[in-house]
Amino acid sequence: MLRKLPSLLLFISLSMLLSACASSVSPPARYMLPTSPAVSAPSNAQDTLQVRAPRLAHYLDVDGIVMQLDDITLNEAREHQWAEGIGRQLERALRAELATQLPDVQVIRAEGNNPEAITLSIDIDQFQGRYDGVAVANGQWQLRNAEGEMLALKSFTAETTLEQDGYPALVRSLGDSWKSVASQIAQQLRQGDYF
Repeated sequence: MLRKLPSLLLFISLSMLLSACASSVSPPARYMLPTSPAVSAPSNAQDTLQVRAPRLAHYLDVDGIVMQLDDITLNEAREHQWAEGIGRQLERALRAELATQLPDVQVIRAEGNNPEAITLSIDIDQFQGRYDGVAVANGQWQLRNAEGEMLALKSFTAETTLEQDGYPALVRSLGDSWKSVASQIAQQLRQGDYF
């Protein structure tokens, strides 16, 4: 029994060392898109726009921030992740920005059946950093009336150049690109005279 004691102590020491190394691995950094403060619609708003949760391209519906490494290679970051699903963040940011830019319209989340609301749906094809230092957002949006008839179908694209390297700069630039998308949509809604 005494002969086995040194090897047992060695085993316990190695186990403790390995567990200490394993527990010292730092968790991934988590990011939220920068957002504008929410604006409440005036109480006399007669029109309602409900915004559906965006449909993301499958490769974007992940925890890690996506980076396009060249013309065909995409990488999901393991150490740099979204703090909350990116679809929820994009929806919330879009609603806040549209509420700011369409002050006479009540902008709400699409929940249940609102028989008088116009509905905005969005498909996002790209929302990623790109190898040339640009944050890209593109896809299409469609607008339907309360009866489900298509009122508009348009594409959007926005690119913002990163001011510096790193994931914090990428997340801020992605936020700027998304804000630009919201501005494009708001302008097209105003020009289309849907409200």
